[in-house]
Amino acid sequence: MPLRAQRIPQQGPKPGSPDECHLQDTCALCHLPRAPCPDPRGLFSPIVSPVAGTILPSGSMVVNSCRSAAEQLCNFICDCSNCSDENQCGYLRGSAVLGTPFTCDFEEGDCGWQDVSTSAYRWVRGRASLATWGTGPHSDHTVGTDLGWFMVTVSPPAKTMATAWLRSPVMREAAATCEIRAWYHLSGSGEGAHGGHGWASGYQTQGRDDGGAVGRDGVICPHGRDRATGTSTWVLAILLASSMLRKQSWRDPGVQALVPRAGGAQFVPVPSAKGHVLGLPAGLNQTERPLLRLAMAYKDEVVGLWQSPERGGEGWHQLVAYPGRIAERFQLIFSLTQPPTCRAELVLDDIIFRNCGLQEPGQQVCGAEESRCSRGFCLAQHRFCDGTDDCGDGSDEDATWCKSFTLCSFEQNLCSWEVAAGQPAWERNTSLNLGTAYGIPTRDHSNNSRAGFFLHVGSTSATGASSPARLSSPTFQATNSCSLVLYCHLHGSATSRLSISYVTNSTKHLVRERTGDLGSCWVRERVDFNTTESFKVLIEGVTGSMGTVAIDDLILSPGCVQEQEKPLTTLLNQAGAGPCAAEEVACDSGGCIATELACDFAETCADGSDEKRCGATTFEAGAGGWHDVSVGQLRWGVQRAAEPADTFLIGAFLALQAGEGQMVAAARARTPLLGPSGPACAMEMSYRIHSSPQGFLTISVVDHTTGTTHLAWHMQGHGGTAGGRVHVPLGERTRPFQVELLGLVDLQDSASAAIDNVTFVQCHLDMVPPGATGMASGAWAGRTAMGGRAPWPPCPQRWVMLPWGLPGDCHPVPSPGTGPWCRSPRARAEHASSPRTPAWGEPGEWGRGAEEKGHLGDPFAFGVPYPHSLTTVTSLRPALSCNFERDMCGWYQDQSSDFKWVRGTGQGQGSDHTTGSGYFMAVDPTAPWSRGQRAQLVTYRQEPIAAPHCLSFWYRLAGPQIGTLNLKLQLEGVEETVLWTRRGTQGSVWHRGWATLPATGRRQYRVAFEALRDGFLGDMALDDLALTAGPCGAELSCSFEAGACGLAASGQRTWLRQSNGTGTTAGPPADHTTGTATGHYMVVSTGRDSLPAGHAAALTSQPYQPSAPAQCLAFWYQLSARTPGFLGVFVEQSGVRRKVMGISTMEGDAWHRGHVTVRPDGDWQAIFEAVGAGGNHGYIALDDLHVSDGACPEPASCDFEWDMCGWSSPLDPHLHSFAWGWKSGVPLAKYPSPEQDHTLGTRNGHYVHFDTSVLGPGGTTARLESQHLPAAADSCLQFWYHMDIPEHLSCGELRVMLHSVAGQRTVWTMVGHRSQGWQGSVVPVQSPSEFQIIFEVTTRRWPMEGTVSLDDIVYSTGRGCHSSQEVPMEEKSSGSFVAEVVLGLLLAVITLALVAAGGWYWLKRRGLVSGTPAESNTPQGFDNITFRDDKVIISPVPKEGDEN
Repeated sequence: MPLRAQRIPQQGPKPGSPDECHLQDTCALCHLPRAPCPDPRGLFSPIVSPVAGTILPSGSMVVNSCRSAAEQLCNFICDCSNCSDENQCGYLRGSAVLGTPFTCDFEEGDCGWQDVSTSAYRWVRGRASLATWGTGPHSDHTVGTDLGWFMVTVSPPAKTMATAWLRSPVMREAAATCEIRAWYHLSGSGEGAHGGHGWASGYQTQGRDDGGAVGRDGVICPHGRDRATGTSTWVLAILLASSMLRKQSWRDPGVQALVPRAGGAQFVPVPSAKGHVLGLPAGLNQTERPLLRLAMAYKDEVVGLWQSPERGGEGWHQLVAYPGRIAERFQLIFSLTQPPTCRAELVLDDIIFRNCGLQEPGQQVCGAEESRCSRGFCLAQHRFCDGTDDCGDGSDEDATWCKSFTLCSFEQNLCSWEVAAGQPAWERNTSLNLGTAYGIPTRDHSNNSRAGFFLHVGSTSATGASSPARLSSPTFQATNSCSLVLYCHLHGSATSRLSISYVTNSTKHLVRERTGDLGSCWVRERVDFNTTESFKVLIEGVTGSMGTVAIDDLILSPGCVQEQEKPLTTLLNQAGAGPCAAEEVACDSGGCIATELACDFAETCADGSDEKRCGATTFEAGAGGWHDVSVGQLRWGVQRAAEPADTFLIGAFLALQAGEGQMVAAARARTPLLGPSGPACAMEMSYRIHSSPQGFLTISVVDHTTGTTHLAWHMQGHGGTAGGRVHVPLGERTRPFQVELLGLVDLQDSASAAIDNVTFVQCHLDMVPPGATGMASGAWAGRTAMGGRAPWPPCPQRWVMLPWGLPGDCHPVPSPGTGPWCRSPRARAEHASSPRTPAWGEPGEWGRGAEEKGHLGDPFAFGVPYPHSLTTVTSLRPALSCNFERDMCGWYQDQSSDFKWVRGTGQGQGSDHTTGSGYFMAVDPTAPWSRGQRAQLVTYRQEPIAAPHCLSFWYRLAGPQIGTLNLKLQLEGVEETVLWTRRGTQGSVWHRGWATLPATGRRQYRVAFEALRDGFLGDMALDDLALTAGPCGAELSCSFEAGACGLAASGQRTWLRQSNGTGTTAGPPADHTTGTATGHYMVVSTGRDSLPAGHAAALTSQPYQPSAPAQCLAFWYQLSARTPGFLGVFVEQSGVRRKVMGISTMEGDAWHRGHVTVRPDGDWQAIFEAVGAGGNHGYIALDDLHVSDGACPEPASCDFEWDMCGWSSPLDPHLHSFAWGWKSGVPLAKYPSPEQDHTLGTRNGHYVHFDTSVLGPGGTTARLESQHLPAAADSCLQFWYHMDIPEHLSCGELRVMLHSVAGQRTVWTMVGHRSQGWQGSVVPVQSPSEFQIIFEVTTRRWPMEGTVSLDDIVYSTGRGCHSSQEVPMEEKSSGSFVAEVVLGLLLAVITLALVAAGGWYWLKRRGLVSGTPAESNTPQGFDNITFRDDKVIISPVPKEGDEN
């Protein structure tokens, strides 16, 4: 659980403070901020973080250094030369990380935001912690790691409804174009919900080891109501500080009480009959989900600007709000309200204010269609008298200027407009009466008030009505100068629609149509009418489920003149009910289909019309289903080129055009609701952009199930013209989702952007690309992805058309021959009783006429557009075996996250495993703007398997802070399970892993490799996947995180796999693998009630195969302090059982390492036998079993050629420490280190290393720890180190420490220095109790660029360091170095002759090798075999790690 936080009041900075500290540079390598500036004046008090559990660093900034007047502060205009008058305004003058002005990223403080909550539930500034990974956001949004800061809610109450309030400083005024953006992350858990899985409006947290499925639809938390009435009768009133608004009482039209204002903030409960107080909606305890709201307090009320949608998924979400023109002082308020027991945690980050400042006065030269504002700048004439103060001083809305315009604000009545009878109908209402449901306007446009009136059409979800509500004008004379400006509000549904038409002689002419969700804002729309006949204006609104359509401020220009005579124009009769029900759509050929069958990439209507207006189009006949949802001065529209300007776009296309909205925002266009889609789904299109670098085009996927938007493609302008055809992966999506096109260019600068020829490929739910199956790459003939007939010419060779559904609905075909084949959902209905076979065509035939005949193994040719080539179909099962050299085989990238696997050749982190120069799959958590929590590489749907199979693979986990790699089985209809897992660095070498896929019965399944972003420095890689029949053999490495690895326990009261957090048996408080209470181990209770004295419980491994003359069995064990019993380790070969180790006592409660050397003459098994001792609560635990080739080294001794020999870096994130790496001398750009090891003196030799450049705010140490060693009276530690740190950065050092129950002491240090090659050192070791040896790299200042490496560590007991006949050159701390060098020179003169005469003779008698491996050209201390133990045999150069 996160630690409780305590908010300490902050003192504001003094005006005029000198700007002593500037923003720090950003580390180009890791994209992390460097050391924070000091705060000598103490302007910002530290805050205790609830997430990280640490004291937050102070920030320092200057506010109003030029002493601007109060009216000029926080008005989004830089009056001081350094813009310091815009600091601490709810934003700072800019973000050094994001590069955006008027931004609060919380990296330097809270930007003036203040928690004004009235209970323990409150906001504090904090940051993420890997120690609590899985219980909230894993990183901030700005930096994308656990080093970034944000605002977070803490301490939610367990039994009552609660709201946490966060209030901004006072801001002066905002322009009509003002836009507020912020990112939020909502997470938490509902008590007792779904076995403890968390929720977050659809987001569920998940630990690394539970193997549970990640939900997407959310968990509904229970809510509470008033005990007496069952309704909300008490609400919380927040009074803003008296310095903000006019000194008078606040009155809310919905509250029959006055709350007197007093100095400072007050929090008063006020009884309310209607459930509203001070403009902040009550009834919040009626919600069944956490609700985030952004509100604005100005004048005498608080109006809502935005609220979170009813559904939300995992990850970060962006909110966008438009406050409108605010001419007074105002404040913003974020509030999070949640029901009891939900315990939601909300994180808020990166609040950005765009285009909020008024344009500065100045005399401009206006164009022919512009007029001048009183402030001197120019404005388009059609934006005068349009109901929006664009000039900022009201001069464009002057009553004298605008008296000839006709305005209807609906404040009193409908004016001369008429509502058509029937249902649905336009209704006049206010936000105050309509409530706060999602989609309802939060204020009107005329007064920006909850009490203002507008017209609206409510949701049709209750009535099921699909006909439009109609509003008509009086009859106007024929004109060519009549225009209508109105403000529309379409929110809550992607299918809502507003249309503006004019009617002449009962004929309707559509002029403008808006479709979709435009957001919670009023959007300006303007249309012109040019007709030679009398006409009426017709405004129609249709709402989708949960949506609302509203209009306000209808303004007619002077050219709209009413007919004085009897109107001749009549409207069409209200259309009756359509032929289809509310949840159906009509086919062009007649008949109705369910709504969810439209735009699902499969033809359901007989004429295929359900797939015709779904976004796949050439734009020759219209928009093809694309609709503009822009709110600004740019929009998307279909236009036709007068003449071909280039080869990118020809004919009609969708292009950026001038829009009528009042915002300065990018233009957006969306498809209809699409889906579901298959894993290989992609959109292809042609594009053209001519723009400066500020312009761009993007394609995103808006997933309405999870409430997320993911960027799929991006093209930035570069000053010239760019274009071509692109393939944009969309991936597997549940219904509904939309493809969104976003574009921004400066049309006044002759810039342009457009798209054309949009197609969707391989999007059917069961579609699998041909390269993913056992057949050769290509494409099957017959249909396009959208269901249309393929316009392919006759094939000159024999060809095949494979039916849809391949291979998701296929029965497996184990051998060539005719057999049951795939059937699509539609084919199943049409051919329910007959198998579906592939259609094979002869030369000259076309797909539809081909007979269904053919056999697996028959040759055929794929059709156009792929090259004609003969091939054969030998398997229809997607290929799981893959070396990634040509493609991704039967694996695909999950597109639902921006954290992704990438197929490549290395990018500096190492070569592939297959050839050493080929392709592999990799994922890098440091990739720019990766904010996703997991990256998944998934197989296409697999047919059931009747027998177990073995999936083997090669993996690599490298880096000082890398996360977790999981292999998961996703069985149809069952929660996913973890088959295999590794966490933390395993070195920059390839390791082999495997896992057994169990028989699945009749269930289809998928397999997924999942990379968790619970570490931010390093990389993961996969290569050479192979699937074979039969179960895997014994696992050579087992952490028990994913299972028992085939180890079998005997008896009923015996060994159990558990974690301390969920286990029922007494055991260690933390496992050895992860060092946490959630990690797993094997444990047996040795208490008298579980295992009576003398009784045994055995744990037996699967048979291990001999792979070397000697093998090392290593394991970690822990025994309880009192009467633990006895642990015996046995090796069984050919039925003969031999005891190799026995343990009955253990010092301390730490994990200890045990190892035995096995010399097998055949398959062998390891048996761990626990014998009870008759105690009360004893236990014996095992963890991290590992079998490797070669004899076991002595404890704490290692040459690092085979593995780490028990040396490890602690994984506990509370230590804020990084991990050492393990690699060979092969140079890696990402991990600099020596090009030769010390043992072999070649680049093939291995050693441990650490890159000191990562030291900084995330951690200032890197530790390498030995196993626990027994007390030592006269022992010796010998090792070789390689240090390469520039002198001017030598602020760190390498230490050797001894850690025991008595404490920790340093026995050797070396200050950082330039490379002097491999240097040897000897350290005497003495400890009266059990201890560990620790190598630590540490620094007191960063950055510290450089590397430190270790090799050939030898720990010897009993003889001491003086027993060595030849002692390596020793370098110790700087304090004793000079004295030791002088003494060494004197001794060298005396002993030189003795050493020269006897040294070589002694070495030869000891039987060591006479030659030395090739050394580097850099100076060496002494040769790398002089001090080697004579019991160690030098082995040939090993291959890189071959462990499981």
